[in-house]
Amino acid sequence: MKFLKTDIAPLGMGCWPIGGPFWMGDAPLGYANADDATSIRTIHAALDAGITLFDTAAVYGTGHAERLLAKALSDRPDALIISKIGLAFDEETKQMTGEDADPAEVIPAIDRCLKRLGRDRIDMMLLHINRLPVAQAKPLFDAMQDAVAAGKIRSYGWSTDFPESVEALAGWPDFVAVEHAMNVFFDAKSVQQTIAGNNLTALIRSPLAMGLLTGKYNANSVMQSDDVRSGEDPWLDYYVDAKVNPVYLDRLNAIRELLQTGGRSLTQGALCWLLAKSDRNIPLPGARTPEQITDSAGAVAHGPLPADVMAEIEGLIERPEDNARER
Repeated sequence: MKFLKTDIAPLGMGCWPIGGPFWMGDAPLGYANADDATSIRTIHAALDAGITLFDTAAVYGTGHAERLLAKALSDRPDALIISKIGLAFDEETKQMTGEDADPAEVIPAIDRCLKRLGRDRIDMMLLHINRLPVAQAKPLFDAMQDAVAAGKIRSYGWSTDFPESVEALAGWPDFVAVEHAMNVFFDAKSVQQTIAGNNLTALIRSPLAMGLLTGKYNANSVMQSDDVRSGEDPWLDYYVDAKVNPVYLDRLNAIRELLQTGGRSLTQGALCWLLAKSDRNIPLPGARTPEQITDSAGAVAHGPLPADVMAEIEGLIERPEDNARER
């Protein structure tokens, strides 16, 4: 399998939560309650648990997540970093300002990531614009290929949920992975088949359905106003009016015991479901505290859910059609 040209653990840490709050206008795009000291301890806890892959983006916290990774990983050059570009933002106002699909801005954006991360080279750079038409995307990947040649990045890929986008770029020399949404509530069959057919790696975002699959939230939970889960975009349907969507809560309750097979925590069971779906899958659970990432890391020791449990889950859970979703 092609990925980063090295061997890694089958699990990474998602760094969206440690970036803290940021906005687009009045709409929250980050996670609440981030604390820098705790975030650094969380990164160190991930390393202690055997996780060496960290998935971030330039826009997370409008640059803040990358700066925290630089501080936490200053003495760990062996740690692998994935970042993403393509979304414009203002660090001072904590505002995302829109998409940036100008090929001339790719190298400067990578250089800014390198500076924030304190690195000479980034292991993988992803395009962060999920729905960008292929014709517009290709010049951006031309620039990423130039960045590989210049030694600024090792490889590249696309954070996209659309199989046709994957198919169009799969043959490029250093295009090695696709980051897409998938979890036990949403079995992304089409994009998974395209990834496997092109010998790519699947980086799984939202493996815990924005925290719902941890079991932390119930019908009475209310998301804070500065938390992305209080927003109103259609892709935030795990939560409605800043509360857990009862449809998904019912689906979770139907399979809760099965996910906890073999002494797994609920979080671990959700991640083990992904490990059972394909050995190409690398779940990237987000974490804000050491306890969260330590719990997630425990999924590796348990391994994939047994085949009979997977089959029983399929008989109990209802899913939407296999349409692309962003989270």
